[in-house]
Amino acid sequence: MNFDALKRDDPALAELLANEQRRQAETIDLIASENFCPRSIRQAVGSVLTDKYAEGYPAHRWYGGCAVIDAVEQLAIERGRRLFGAEHINVQPHSGSQANMAVYFAVLEPGATILSMDLAHGGHLTHGKKANFSGRLYRIEHYGVSPETEQIDYDALARQARRVRPHLIIGGASAYPRAIDCARLAEIARGSGARLLVDMAHFAGLVAAGQHPDPAPVADFVTGTTHKTLRGPRGGFVICKSEYAKTIDHAVFPGLQGGPLMHVIAGKAAAFQLAMTEAFRRYQAQVVANARAMADELASLGYRIVSGGTDTHLLLVDLSPKGLAGAQAQAWLGRAGIVANKNAIPFDSRPPVDPSGIRLGTPSVTARGAREADVRRIVRWIHRILAAGDPPAEADAVRPEVLDFCRTLPVPD
Repeated sequence: MNFDALKRDDPALAELLANEQRRQAETIDLIASENFCPRSIRQAVGSVLTDKYAEGYPAHRWYGGCAVIDAVEQLAIERGRRLFGAEHINVQPHSGSQANMAVYFAVLEPGATILSMDLAHGGHLTHGKKANFSGRLYRIEHYGVSPETEQIDYDALARQARRVRPHLIIGGASAYPRAIDCARLAEIARGSGARLLVDMAHFAGLVAAGQHPDPAPVADFVTGTTHKTLRGPRGGFVICKSEYAKTIDHAVFPGLQGGPLMHVIAGKAAAFQLAMTEAFRRYQAQVVANARAMADELASLGYRIVSGGTDTHLLLVDLSPKGLAGAQAQAWLGRAGIVANKNAIPFDSRPPVDPSGIRLGTPSVTARGAREADVRRIVRWIHRILAAGDPPAEADAVRPEVLDFCRTLPVPD
């Protein structure tokens, strides 16, 4: 990117941005929740739309001068509805967390019961972590994965739901490598008198490309983010049945937010447009293929893959049989320029700050053009480092090879 104006006005900040640009170019990003945003979307987000206040919704604004703004938001709405087959979509939430909050505030009273996946088994902070607003305002009951399969046992979940009688059931997670059976969740919700929210923040891009079951036809509410597998700007959205449209819109504004970030909404419109292309569908198919290849290569090298594999863009690796821990592995891999994150595994005996596993994701590296052979090569680097007698020294030895790889598959522009 051209930082001429920033270099003139704020050289220190310009240098930091240039450093981050260099870091991204020279490292392999395996963070499952990160991706590379195309230049066209960055241009929309960096546009003059950041200057405009637009409280309200298209044709119902509190400020004048919103004719163009209305057209931009309406474009995002129309594209989002078409992309996901949605009856209604609100594109104003600033994040996935605020999208979830909007659903809670729309249909729940404080103290209502939510049944959601345990954070320790792959759930999300906003699904009821005690330190989060969701855990402070609502009565949370958690479900988890089976100790035998490390996958959701839907029959057990159905029994739990009939016993708990929650007001809302949440499907979706931030560290669960298997596809979510949205139709089964809808059946369970109906059988227990609950509404269903599917949080597809992680796998929205897979849904858009037909690589994951679409929750929109069966769930009362669907929330998501645009910056993970969708490759868009940082932001959120809420999809709902038409009967909830006014309630959701009111929960977002004026319930949670003031003026929407119109430059980001423009980026969302651009992301939705790109997600409807054949190139995007091919990209998402490769994301899943690469994740499965990584899991297969790791397993062949003796690593235990949580749940036995993956259906999505991410996988969890249990390092405890190797006598390793997640934080240690993250640091060693980072030294070589392989960026991953420590992560708890189901039934983890280690503390969350230093868990037993690492989470690996393929959206970013696939955006650079990596295919199965490339990610298997990355796995072999990971193994070289983690199995070495002196991991920091081996990381230093691997680093030049990683740099060559990054030059061969540059960051997409």
